[in-house]
Amino acid sequence: PHHARSLAFGPAPTNSGSNQQEENPLVPEQANEIENTVRAVLRDVLGLSAERVAAFDAETPLFGALPELDSMAVAGVLTEIEDRLGILIEDDDIDGDTLATFGSLTRFAMGKAVH
Repeated sequence: PHHARSLAFGPAPTNSGSNQQEENPLVPEQANEIENTVRAVLRDVLGLSAERVAAFDAETPLFGALPELDSMAVAGVLTEIEDRLGILIEDDDIDGDTLATFGSLTRFAMGKAVH
């Protein structure tokens, strides 16, 4: 039985050096859990269907592409992510790129969860 799992975050690293660990200290299970949490928050806060959210990948555009995610909804999404992951998101942390895609939002949440 193999337990290989490939995460869909960005291109695969070209070098097989050991610097992979330092770059992303999350274990795959944690990364998966955070991705699922972000997915669930978007579903719950924006009222999206489970099927629609399940189809999101790292490249799926969010802000500006999802009519449900307007500037008012952004605050609700971020607050809910804070609550569910037990992290603190400062206003200064957020820029136009944070919610650009599902991948950028998930990576942002992962970065916060590590610190």
